[in-house]
Amino acid sequence: MEYYPCRYGASRITFRGPRKSCEGAFAAFLGSTETYGRFVPDPFVAQVERASGLPCVNFGVVNAGPDAFVSDPVVPGLAAAAAHVVIELTGAQNNSNRLYRVHPRRNDRFVKASDTLAALYPEIDFSEHAFTRGLLRTLLDTDAERFALVTAELQAAWTARMKALIALLPAPVTLLWCAEAEPPETLSYAEGEPLGAEPLFVTRAMIDALAPLADDTVVYVRSDAARAAGTDGMTFSDFDAGAAGQLLGAVAHEEIAGLLAPLVARALQAA
Repeated sequence: MEYYPCRYGASRITFRGPRKSCEGAFAAFLGSTETYGRFVPDPFVAQVERASGLPCVNFGVVNAGPDAFVSDPVVPGLAAAAAHVVIELTGAQNNSNRLYRVHPRRNDRFVKASDTLAALYPEIDFSEHAFTRGLLRTLLDTDAERFALVTAELQAAWTARMKALIALLPAPVTLLWCAEAEPPETLSYAEGEPLGAEPLFVTRAMIDALAPLADDTVVYVRSDAARAAGTDGMTFSDFDAGAAGQLLGAVAHEEIAGLLAPLVARALQAA
């Protein structure tokens, strides 16, 4: 599958193309794997562009957290010039915080534990971990009570970073929740339990804290039809079949586009 990889200005992030002009009226889409449209030939960003008539720039990054955008030297400035910005609500695990640091562009890569995390989990050899999910899986399985302190820190850091990102954007902002289920009210984990589905560790209260800073909040939950369609309409190798099956799918992208297109079209009318 061809993603037409491209870059914008001095940014070191490779985005999905084709490369678009960021002059004149356009909409910017910031997000993670679903915004990027991994394995989806016609992602919702492209569909919104056709339906709304407003050029749409895909700034999605596979496995991104808000760090990928807040720390980038180019994307915030480009997005600030957009007529409308859609921000996918990403998981809280792929974000640097007081416990560990992630790679600035590949946010799912665990880089280093802080002294605080080392003191909290002295029995863990952090050199054995390269990805945030693997690290967190080990922390939960080691001690669920201490893991609650970890998730609380991740949630606080994510909320602060998201507020900082929104503050950089003068244009109307739409927050997008796209997942298998509604935002959870609370989190509770026990040793041996799964970490959960994306966006990991994000609760309704966290979204409510951001809502006053945004113009719209769109909550999309995959429909029965999209779930039944599975990977129909997606393009992937046999090696990637498992990863593709964990994503929302092509039908879900159509449904998300249907929700977002009227909001982006409204921005075109106001431009």
